[in-house]
Amino acid sequence: MELTDSFEVIDARFRKLAFGNVHLERLYTGCRWAEGPAWFAAGRYLVWSDIPNDRMLRWDETDGSVSVFRQPALNTNGHTVDAQGRLVSCEHRGRCVSRTEHDGTRRVLADRYEGARFNSPNDVVVKSDGSIWFSDPSYGIDSDYEGDAASSELGACCVYRIAPDLRSVTRVASDFVQPNGLAFSPDERWLYVVDTGATHREDGPRHIRRFRVQDDGARIDGGEVFAECGNGLFDGLRVDVHGNVWTSAGDGVHCHAPDGTLTGKIRVPEAVANVCFGGPKLNRLFICATTSLYAVYLNTRGAGRPV
Repeated sequence: MELTDSFEVIDARFRKLAFGNVHLERLYTGCRWAEGPAWFAAGRYLVWSDIPNDRMLRWDETDGSVSVFRQPALNTNGHTVDAQGRLVSCEHRGRCVSRTEHDGTRRVLADRYEGARFNSPNDVVVKSDGSIWFSDPSYGIDSDYEGDAASSELGACCVYRIAPDLRSVTRVASDFVQPNGLAFSPDERWLYVVDTGATHREDGPRHIRRFRVQDDGARIDGGEVFAECGNGLFDGLRVDVHGNVWTSAGDGVHCHAPDGTLTGKIRVPEAVANVCFGGPKLNRLFICATTSLYAVYLNTRGAGRPV
């Protein structure tokens, strides 16, 4: 069956990942900059950020309704859900990584490295050992639009790891202009990290790098370029059970095979910021794209299982 115009096939492998009768759906519009989707399997709802409006929104799968999850929200950006079902968030204005506990209280997990405040944590992922990995570019301190304008105390934009016991924060990668979205491969042997440095340098990077996770699970090496963005910038990304990388871009969502080949695209009428897999089978890709939340069913599942 021929695919709908929601999909663009570049490599034949992409056809196996899409359905012929499926279209992209817009679930909500009205944001200024939609970001950071996170799926809560137990409640069948999605939470995402509307950063400039300083709020988090909630889409309910049971009836399609959208409500305000939290406002003010400290210009929160990226989110993830840990193995205990708690929301882990990157706060621009809080300049920290926080966690929402089961009783609703907010706990700051890390806000400094060697005594200096973070710039503006951007995106976050929790590894199976409980460690928390996050990027720290400068976007939240560059202006008052998505945070509070300020000078960097660290003087660098890096990737960090919070230990499972929360007692230490280590810098795992420092050779970035603006580190952004990040995700592990299904077996956690690889860490993918986006660099959106082109926002700050005319010749800056607009690519995904791939790092090998060392045997101790706490350090990375390598960092070769995995894929270059041909339209706009990559931003947030997720990996499916087959190791395909689904990443945001200026013209939609790009799908890269594990070997880095661009195999296809999901066409979205707005620039995409971030994505996540959700639904009971993790086979629905939710897409945060500038003013709107979109979704599309795929013939694959997100890596990991619903919590």
